[in-house]
Amino acid sequence: MDSRTKRRLSRQELDALARRALGAGVLDHAELTDGFANAVWRLRLDDGRDVVCKLSPPPELDQLSYERDLLRTEAAACELAAAAGVPVAALLRAGFDDPVLGGDYLMLAALDGVSWNHVSRHDGALGEGSPKVTPEDEARLRRELGRLLARLNAVTGPVFGYPHAGITGSTWREAYLAMVDALLGDTVRYPTALPAPVPRIRALLAAAAPALDEVTTPHLVHFDIWPGNVFLDLSGPPRIQAIIDHERAFWGDPLAEFITPTIFAELREDDPLVAGYREVTPFELTPAARVRLDLYRAYLYLILLVENGPRQYPEAEYARVRDQATASLAEVLDRLVPLAPGTVA
Repeated sequence: MDSRTKRRLSRQELDALARRALGAGVLDHAELTDGFANAVWRLRLDDGRDVVCKLSPPPELDQLSYERDLLRTEAAACELAAAAGVPVAALLRAGFDDPVLGGDYLMLAALDGVSWNHVSRHDGALGEGSPKVTPEDEARLRRELGRLLARLNAVTGPVFGYPHAGITGSTWREAYLAMVDALLGDTVRYPTALPAPVPRIRALLAAAAPALDEVTTPHLVHFDIWPGNVFLDLSGPPRIQAIIDHERAFWGDPLAEFITPTIFAELREDDPLVAGYREVTPFELTPAARVRLDLYRAYLYLILLVENGPRQYPEAEYARVRDQATASLAEVLDRLVPLAPGTVA
């Protein structure tokens, strides 16, 4: 999707950047447009390598509070994930505060697989000629994804929240509420139509936040697992080749990892994702866990609504996401009302 946050570089500028970063020039380039924030290109280099170049937004663009230094977060999370045995695109070079570019960039090895988002469902939704997987393949892949996410979430850190953005807490409840406050605070700069007034949203989430006290150790959470960020190897029986785009990662509750793969839906006990996760790490969907899931849903839906401020998505492409996020956030807030008697209207 097009976005105001995506920086534009000419072929000559990409060539100069590749030579500085990797010592090779650009023979061919193509912009990858599936992402929503950073500009991304696939580059064919004159030394035979195919690489992916990611650029931070223009330095003059004011982003959301939690989006500070996203590519630094991605570089760190990518290396931690690889060390934990999670397949990722190899990080070839990370450049921070590049003096010519005036920002950050990453160079990653290009993958030869297919984005899960580009694989036709068994109903042929993407049309003839698209790679296809069967319903049985889908279930098996989802189970594999659960195992990989459990490995990723097993990585622990010293602090909760977003260290690179300076939004942290000594407890998960403190960090989560700081994350929410930062996002709601962004609505001052970017007025956003929400299904309830900001004070009521803040009060409802704070009243339910004691459920977060069950989480006592910061775990690495990707928090952006959708089909576009999972690459598949279809050279044989379908399998996951890599999980990409770790820029939204934070340190928090592993349970939050289930939110984006089930976006706008509930997490079901019979989901193969749950079964695969439990093969590595047991967990129970207790009533308190269900409250935590709703808190994380609320946070994601707020992101989807508030982020349009700096990005200014094309209306025709964004309308469906906005409408679903608004309705889903309203449903979550309604479920949290019994936990917050006497909150402001």
